[in-house]
Amino acid sequence: MGDKPKPKSGWLNILVDYGPLLVFLGVYKFYQPPAESTFGQIAAVIYGTIAFMIAAVVALVFSKFKFGHVSPMLILSTALIVGFGGLTIWLQDESFIQFKPTAIYLLFGFFLVGGWLRGKALLQVLLEAAFEGVNEEGWLKLSRNWGFFFFALAALNEILVRTMTFEGWLWAKLWVFLPLSFLFTFTQIPMLLRHGLAIEDRDAVLKDEPPTGS
Repeated sequence: MGDKPKPKSGWLNILVDYGPLLVFLGVYKFYQPPAESTFGQIAAVIYGTIAFMIAAVVALVFSKFKFGHVSPMLILSTALIVGFGGLTIWLQDESFIQFKPTAIYLLFGFFLVGGWLRGKALLQVLLEAAFEGVNEEGWLKLSRNWGFFFFALAALNEILVRTMTFEGWLWAKLWVFLPLSFLFTFTQIPMLLRHGLAIEDRDAVLKDEPPTGS
């Protein structure tokens, strides 16, 4: 009987999810031209996008070798990063990079809410780990709640894209979406405890929270 993969530690989970975005920010800032240079701005986005795509693939490979598995969410996220990144480079339009999180959030939202409507707790499958003692109703509620939360993130991303500069939107990915995801995760703990989550497993909720579409 084989051992199950060990859950990711909290900081490694964040590194895998947000490392590629930090690489993008670093490369973008390094190549960022004076504000009046439109061509240089596009070049910085393209260089950053190339680094983003490479870092995303590296994060996926790291997850495979470090944890022995790759979550379906990470596979989907990496595929969309490469796909929309390729469109950004080909058409030289940063809007494709900005739409990528919206696409991820909408896909996750439809997937989870659709499963909930059919009585299936798909988040449990995506996380590839069951929190000790959580019953079926608890998993269904968690899938439903995260599904609607992803819809809210998709709407928020579109609002920020339309009201902020490109660089401002990049920083919002770190200072808005990441804190919101942690806060939302904390709000789910009381519900999970009511549905059988063992007190000693509360930290696992944070360690295995769904990615937020970096």
